[in-house]
Amino acid sequence: MKAVILAAGVASRLRPLTNNTPKCLLKVGNKSILERTIDNLVKNNITEIVVVTGYLKEMIEEFLIQNYPKLKFSFVFNEKYDSTNNIYSLWLAKTEMLGYEMLLMDSDIIFDSRIIGQLISSKYENNLALRTDKNLGEEEIKCLLNEDGSIKEIGKLINPKEAVGESIGIEKFSKELVSRLYTIMDRKILDENAVNIFYEAAFQVAMNGGEKIFPIDVKEYKCMEIDTIDDFETASSIVELMQ
Repeated sequence: MKAVILAAGVASRLRPLTNNTPKCLLKVGNKSILERTIDNLVKNNITEIVVVTGYLKEMIEEFLIQNYPKLKFSFVFNEKYDSTNNIYSLWLAKTEMLGYEMLLMDSDIIFDSRIIGQLISSKYENNLALRTDKNLGEEEIKCLLNEDGSIKEIGKLINPKEAVGESIGIEKFSKELVSRLYTIMDRKILDENAVNIFYEAAFQVAMNGGEKIFPIDVKEYKCMEIDTIDDFETASSIVELMQ
């Protein structure tokens, strides 16, 4: 299994904090967001990590190489980081990820390390971390379920009152589904030029075609996405409750 961390974005909503620092290197408590993520991967014995960079990429690469010399990093540069969305960054990692199980992670989440353990130990080959304990709004990536418990729909446009929870941005996929997703992303990006959408759009196409992705409820563990200054301030108050 390889982990892929998407860390290309500018994070304009966090300015001025991100004027000279990529979002993932902002410190929450005594560690940066990225450091917390890497430590969580190491706790779960994941040592091969692909990082898709963009904005201030040199700072990210230097931090990881200096602080984690025993880990195997591959860096992929999204030169269009300021005009594309995360589906494009994930697509750029195709060569690195084909043939491997994938643990897909956004780089702006702080979370308890046991969430990764939940996904890895699940009986389902393909799953994603879902929070069911949060009041949902328009901004969250939300999910609806099929009768068998698998995900039926995923996206921001789902009615919050109908959704079962929020996808937090951590997914685990089999190598077979990874191959299927890259076939879908090839079509979306190369044929449709859909470079400015969320990667969940590819999940939706795969599920519409019969693939099964199951939610893993992580409500007993702390986690949150950091998008705004308010998020950043809130995160500092909960990191001590995480493992």
